[in-house]
Amino acid sequence: MARRAAPSAQPSYLPHPQHNQRGLADPNESAFSRFLRTEVFAPEKMPGNISVATALSLFVGGIVAVRTWGDLMIPV
Repeated sequence: MARRAAPSAQPSYLPHPQHNQRGLADPNESAFSRFLRTEVFAPEKMPGNISVATALSLFVGGIVAVRTWGDLMIPV
């Protein structure tokens, strides 16, 4: 029977990178503005955000297309 390795001291998830950008941010910045800056418009997260936006637009476009031209899909 195979032996399992000892549990690692490293976390089993990818930790959220901690950025020390507090000096660059406005101290009067709201939580929503900080969220937009760090999660939505951050360059390292842009590829994932673009893929989510693409998937959402295709989903909504499909719903609009079926609601608009859905009667053409019914065979007569």
